[in-house]
Amino acid sequence: MSSGLFQDDPRQDEDPPPLPEGPGLFGESLPVAAPPPEHAAPYRVLARKYRPATFDDLIGQETMVRTLRNAFAIGRVAHAFMLTGVRGVGKTTTARIIARALNCVGPDGSGGPTADPCGVCGNCLAILNEREPDVFEMDAASRTGVDDVREIIEVSRSRPMKIRTKVFIIDEVHMLTRNAFNALLKTLEEPPPHVKFVFATTELRRVPVTVLSRCQRFDLRRVRISELSQHFARIAAKEGAAIEPGAIELIARAADGSARDGLSLLDQAIAQADSGLEGPITQTQVAEMLGLSDRDAIFDLMDAVMGGKPAAALAITERAHERGADLGTMLRDLLELVHTVTRLKSIPGLRETQELPEAERTRGAELADRLTVPVLARAWQMLLKGVGEVETAPDRRAAAEMVLIRLCHVADMPTPGDLARRLIASGGGTPALMAAPSNGGANGGGGGARAAAGGSSVAMAVPSPNLAPDGPVLNNFRDVVALVSEKREAMLHAHLLHSVHLVRFAPPVIELRQQAEAPRDLAPKLGKLLTEATGTRWTIAIATSGGDATLAQQGNAADTARRATAADHPLVRAIMEAFPGASINAVRDTSVDAYGLPAEAPPAGLPLEVALGEPDMPGFAPLDAEYLDESELPWESDE
Repeated sequence: MSSGLFQDDPRQDEDPPPLPEGPGLFGESLPVAAPPPEHAAPYRVLARKYRPATFDDLIGQETMVRTLRNAFAIGRVAHAFMLTGVRGVGKTTTARIIARALNCVGPDGSGGPTADPCGVCGNCLAILNEREPDVFEMDAASRTGVDDVREIIEVSRSRPMKIRTKVFIIDEVHMLTRNAFNALLKTLEEPPPHVKFVFATTELRRVPVTVLSRCQRFDLRRVRISELSQHFARIAAKEGAAIEPGAIELIARAADGSARDGLSLLDQAIAQADSGLEGPITQTQVAEMLGLSDRDAIFDLMDAVMGGKPAAALAITERAHERGADLGTMLRDLLELVHTVTRLKSIPGLRETQELPEAERTRGAELADRLTVPVLARAWQMLLKGVGEVETAPDRRAAAEMVLIRLCHVADMPTPGDLARRLIASGGGTPALMAAPSNGGANGGGGGARAAAGGSSVAMAVPSPNLAPDGPVLNNFRDVVALVSEKREAMLHAHLLHSVHLVRFAPPVIELRQQAEAPRDLAPKLGKLLTEATGTRWTIAIATSGGDATLAQQGNAADTARRATAADHPLVRAIMEAFPGASINAVRDTSVDAYGLPAEAPPAGLPLEVALGEPDMPGFAPLDAEYLDESELPWESDE
């Protein structure tokens, strides 16, 4: 068939017609035919290009790899696996490696299951290129019903067409419905010998325990920042991309333990170099790409707020905001740095390990040497609250700046313990009430009453007598009510506490006045319980008038009195003046019983500290006592 005049598209398998020689019909020069374009191979993102193909390629999952290698070595490969972990740590990748390991036949075609698939045999290549029909991958996020599971069950009954073992990989398995899980149970309990199941999930708690109990479970952990940094540096070198170590570290931090997320960010960072930028990819460029603040800026911000320099702190946030950084994220970075510095303060050995980046081990160690644990704890609490405020504020920048200004304002304020020392040194206290730090009730709970002001506390020591004698010794009506509580008579105990007025206590006779809400059988129930507990017959008489206040009313009155006493104390008054807006949240007295009442009423006219006597462990020191350095305190020593 000859070429027609209007045949614009000659057949692809024929040579194109020769170009005519000489000028065109109207004397113009003939166009020169351009060579046919070459079809470039489509770009593969780094996350796919460097996807692990063997167990040795997996990073950060040494425990799982060791277990699977041993299982293949001794021929004890489970019939079902449950792989769990955050996104991007290698769950689906591990499932595909298991599929190749089960079906590899080696380069010569005679091999068996192995933990080191060759990657060159037909089975390995087919599975690697997702062309093997007997390796089924299903996304449970889109196929959740029982019909999808029944299809799997039906396919599992037939033997594989070519490979050794059928492998069913179900991703996001927690998305299956309850009926779908139930349909799978029987096959999962007794699968055919030629079938293996590999499940992957990010929400293990949503998988029924009946399914979990039939699987061998592996928890894939988040990959450490140091491991991700080394991995990304190797890949960047293979790609011929120059990138600063600080930039690599930022990408590793932003990956949050996910190798896949980190590779996607590395891909994006390398694209900046491809766009014509000269020199290596810098830490600043990656920070701008991620919308993060520079790590050095976070340390500078920490120095500013802990030094009480609001102008310097706001200048740092201004520069970060101009670069496009989110100030809420900057606060979270500062919160993370406070935690890191506190760890360095508490565990000095971290400074010598490679677990932390260089900046944390140098500048972080300097901050740890300069700041005390109480100051760091106060900053942590304020930042924790501030991060929440930023998330709900209409203007994130304004909210973040207000948090930083508050931090700068309290940076040079003393802690309550320091304030107490200063007040005593300046004559603001009394010899009997010199506050000492409390270690949470050690040595028999010598902390005594505690007035909590603004999240901090000042301890006033009172004794701690033993109020739990052996046997049912009933010295007063409160002992009777406590015995009822020990016998687990909840309703009777509640009525004795809130609905009964004691008129007379003369064992074995108790006279009570009941309120209207008290049950009619209260007296016989109480008498029977006391008789059985003591072996003595008790009589419960009911009066129509008189009687003390209920135990609940007495306890509330005693608590009010303790609050008033604490608020009137000179040391507490001074603290309340130093911390405007603070309030006494609670006063704890370890000498009172479960009903908030003292074992014995103090003699009239005596101060609280005199009436209660000397504590087992003195809580206060005289004015002329020498002050200990914080490093010398027993609960802060290294011993």
